Amino acid sequence: MIAAVLSLIGVFLAFYLVANNMGWVPPIPCGSGACGLVQSSKYAWIGPVPVSAVGLAGYLALFALSIAGLQASLAGSRAIAFLLFAGALLGVLFSAYLTYLEAMVIQAWCRYCVASAILITVIFVATLPEVKRIRD
Repeated sequence: MIAAVLSLIGVFLAFYLVANNMGWVPPIPCGSGACGLVQSSKYAWIGPVPVSAVGLAGYLALFALSIAGLQASLAGSRAIAFLLFAGALLGVLFSAYLTYLEAMVIQAWCRYCVASAILITVIFVATLPEVKRIRD
């Protein structure tokens, strides 16, 4: 349940960043951060795809898996637990790479990106008890 709620928050956050990248919303307010600099850097896109869209796809997948795992027929499913764990781990690794780029290459911070990195890390931690259960 925790992973489902947090993934849904991630969906909204990532969608907002996609909307910003695509110019569907005004520039995002960032207070003392440098969201515009990060979002307009060459690292904000993978070819024609905004990095935020990759995050959106990841959060949507985690949300779908989390909801599937709440269904009576799939409750306790080893496959669902493993896929949630693996997806969250990939998200953490990708976020770590992006955070490295913010700190060391771009030298600017986007608070929404940092929030997403924290969020995916918490989702990953939330998957650990279930992974431990299926290993035992």
